[in-house]
Amino acid sequence: MSCNYAEGLSDYKHKGVLGVPEVFDDEEAINEKCDQLAKWIQGSKHVVVHTGAGISTSAGIPDFRGPNGVWTLEKRGEKPTVNVAFDEAIPTATHMGLKALVEAGHIKYVVSQNIDGLHMRSGLQRKNLAELHGNMFIEQCLKCRRQYVRATPAPTVGKKLTGDVCRGTKNSRACRGGNLIDNILDWEHDLPESDLDLSFMHSTLADLNICLGTTLQIVPSGNLPLRNKRYGGRLVICNLQPTKHDKKADLIISTYVDTILQNVAKKLGVEIPAYTPDLDPTKEKPTTSLEWTIPTDEVKALDKIYAKTVKELAKTKKKTASSARDEKEEFKFKAKKLKKDTSGEGGREGEIKVENELND
Repeated sequence: MSCNYAEGLSDYKHKGVLGVPEVFDDEEAINEKCDQLAKWIQGSKHVVVHTGAGISTSAGIPDFRGPNGVWTLEKRGEKPTVNVAFDEAIPTATHMGLKALVEAGHIKYVVSQNIDGLHMRSGLQRKNLAELHGNMFIEQCLKCRRQYVRATPAPTVGKKLTGDVCRGTKNSRACRGGNLIDNILDWEHDLPESDLDLSFMHSTLADLNICLGTTLQIVPSGNLPLRNKRYGGRLVICNLQPTKHDKKADLIISTYVDTILQNVAKKLGVEIPAYTPDLDPTKEKPTTSLEWTIPTDEVKALDKIYAKTVKELAKTKKKTASSARDEKEEFKFKAKKLKKDTSGEGGREGEIKVENELND
């Protein structure tokens, strides 16, 4: 449950703008905008989708900053009235639609801020997914760093010991003396390196970045969709509340994300399948043999493509760019600096300062 997850995090004052009223496009505008989005997807070579808590609300998992979000209600001394347990929630039409669009070749990669595990449970493969803030159904070995799928949500949050030990897979042995921790980030934790590296590179290479159900307030995650703008890429924002990057968007669609995915998938001739436990890794027996680690080779392979492509894009746009790898490392350095500058009473001022640097 998202409110229990939120309660497990350490105290943090700077949770962003809360409870902004929702805005809805009329039916005609929705259809026209979805038609435009479908055309852009069809004409793009590298589409990346960025997802936030808003894509899981129809599964019964509350968001955080919406009118009835966990932190919005917390500020009023209230708790959500609808709050489904993580293991009882099932992937929504948006989750299943994204999986179908990835498999059809329309979407290259999904970058998610969500910890509910619904992308994984939809059947979306690890090679197509970054989970920047973790996954309730994943444990990680402190010694060998491998990640394993759990059948149930982890009993802890904030990278704490779960009581399990490294268990290995069918093809590899467990390491000796490796204790497992949950991989859910707390406020002070750095983003997982492989997930962040892949997210940064895919977001930069994308000719189309699409944001679904996120106000883009959390940095650095919320700034990744802007990466392609410097090289002429498009940005589409689909959210019920205004976001801080609306002025930079090429298209804004204000309606339920399930409606958007169903509409766009239909226009692209892609059928959205129903959720089936057969494709859900948490339902497989035994889950002890299922690994969720990003292979190092995947990061290295994309890094080569990224370096070459960014160099070519910089020439096309007549930009003077430092090496692609230097640019990536600079972004990661500033993201870590943000963690340091947002601690203490002056946190928000430091956040604004470093956030502006991240967008440079």
